[in-house]
Amino acid sequence: MKGERAVHVLIFDSLADWEPAHALAELRRWGKREVRTVAFTTVPVLSIGGLRVTPDVALAAVKPSDVEIFIMPGGDMWQEATYPRAELESLLASLVAAETPVAAICAATLALGRIGILDDRRHTSNMLKYLAQYAAGYAGADNYVDAPAVRDRHVITASGLSPVDFAREIFAELRMLSEQDERLWFDMFKHGRLPQA
Repeated sequence: MKGERAVHVLIFDSLADWEPAHALAELRRWGKREVRTVAFTTVPVLSIGGLRVTPDVALAAVKPSDVEIFIMPGGDMWQEATYPRAELESLLASLVAAETPVAAICAATLALGRIGILDDRRHTSNMLKYLAQYAAGYAGADNYVDAPAVRDRHVITASGLSPVDFAREIFAELRMLSEQDERLWFDMFKHGRLPQA
């Protein structure tokens, strides 16, 4: 495992379990990272795919200094804005200020848009109008990029249709793979092309 810090992934009822899956699998397998599941409470959650997961730690107990990267998958919860916002937003602000990577895919990009993290960074989401509709206070339209995934100053965003691109940006941010291995991985999982012998 890489030092004391760990990959932290936020889990909650009806999370889109496939969205962080590529990244988490390779972070553990090739990156030898420890992965910790974080939830708003310590009660087990049920993903949209029916996986029951017991959190490793409650959000309130997460120390920013323990986080190597904080990954947020999508799910309907984000559109409804029914999560404990103050607690999460405080952690996100601390991580961004410390230049600790934060990665959000699909509807999780709304949480970043609501607190201004995307206002001065290149970013993407499910669509620009999606951010404008569901993220009250979002003012980053000039920095929106119509791309599968975008990485800018330690903040990674992705469309919900792009979990492979999302994973690739996470690997690049953490400098986990060589450029050649990253290209090979991407070709395999994005395009179904096996490496040539």
